[in-house]
Amino acid sequence: SPAPACVLGIDLGTTSVKAALLVGAERGQVLAESCSRETQANTSSLEAGPQGVEQDAQRIIKALNECLAALPQQQLQRVSHIGISGQMHGIVFWKRAKGCQWTEGGTGPAFEPEEVSHLVTWQDGRCSPTFLSSLPLPQSHISLATGFGCATVYWYLKKSPDFLKPYDAAGTIQDYVVAMLCDLKKPLMSVQNAASWGYFNSRSKSWNTDILEKSGFPVHLLPEVGDPGSIAGRTVCAWHGIPKGAKVGIALGDFQCSVYSCLTERTDAVLNVSTSAQLTVSMPLGFQPPETPDPSSAVTYFPYFSGDYLAVAASLNGGNVLAAFVGMVARWMDELGLHVQESAIYTKIITAALAQSDSKLSIHPTIFGERHVPEQLASVSNIAASDLSLGHVTRALCRGILENLCSMLPVQHLLEMGVRRILGSGKALARNEVLRQEVERIFPFPVVYGKDVDAAVGAAMVM
Repeated sequence: SPAPACVLGIDLGTTSVKAALLVGAERGQVLAESCSRETQANTSSLEAGPQGVEQDAQRIIKALNECLAALPQQQLQRVSHIGISGQMHGIVFWKRAKGCQWTEGGTGPAFEPEEVSHLVTWQDGRCSPTFLSSLPLPQSHISLATGFGCATVYWYLKKSPDFLKPYDAAGTIQDYVVAMLCDLKKPLMSVQNAASWGYFNSRSKSWNTDILEKSGFPVHLLPEVGDPGSIAGRTVCAWHGIPKGAKVGIALGDFQCSVYSCLTERTDAVLNVSTSAQLTVSMPLGFQPPETPDPSSAVTYFPYFSGDYLAVAASLNGGNVLAAFVGMVARWMDELGLHVQESAIYTKIITAALAQSDSKLSIHPTIFGERHVPEQLASVSNIAASDLSLGHVTRALCRGILENLCSMLPVQHLLEMGVRRILGSGKALARNEVLRQEVERIFPFPVVYGKDVDAAVGAAMVM
């Protein structure tokens, strides 16, 4: 009998690109192969200065090509469907006729970006609260925030209008990849990614075109919008051995795909700690978000699949806080004339924290602010001489990341929503036993780890 078809899932993350191959089996799809490559794509922003957070699209696609080249050719040749997810909120611009160049590589044809801008990521901070308050009020259930695609376009329009002139298309980085694979004449975006850009009405599934046009917004840059789970097109070339004509799904949000890969019961809540952190729970069937957002609310309603919504406490402070702490320790060591690799520091601080079962130190770790309170930064309190060791500080920092999430979506609310179990996911949670200990201390529910919780896997499962 012929070998079963494969589904390829891809996730274009903040720090790495992941690919997963799923094959059909008696009990449904199983993960056959996976691969991950760090992008090392962070770059400086000439226009936005230190507040700008951008990534080099060339490096992201290079990591994607390396990832696919590492997967078994015989399985890639059996791929019939491709699901793609990636960073929400961010935006990349390109010229439609010259978005990429196809070249022949060792594993077959591949594309490389041509006339493409940097990716302005979801972490971008160029749009200050004052700047955002000067923009027209969106007709959307989601409050506008810095790092949102439409807010970034407004920033260029007002601060650096010449930047936009060479480009006639825009999307998230995952929308760009789908457009290149299928040679789309106009980018196509899922409701999930459109809602994350701002100025999008999830009920009518349409952009706030009237509001945007009145303020001079270049609406020709906005992608067309389709339902998550639908097909965007077919591959126009064989790609790393994947046959020409493979079906490509409309690009999805990485968060929704992570949840999709593990959420089976409506009584489950998903706790994800990766670069950022999220705590989410399914809303009842038929739920519709309010017409207008509450800017002070820490909970956002994300479009999911089949018209459903997720209630999400989406914190900007997760594994990136621990990475910043490790970076700070490394810089202090350098200043003292001692060079230690950051990876070694990370191992040491976790070991030190495991030796301290508790810490009276209280750390509010919001060094990156939060969308609902952007001006409220981090603080440390209850400092006693007995709690100044590396172990005490690390323990308090890990607890603070989780307590911050719980302040956004309290345990009492989870109980009222019928939550019975926590599904733990994300790279930071998987690597950090201290975080896992604090999860079990804070949440009065059974906690399950270790399931395949991954946006790449979720993107493949959707297909």
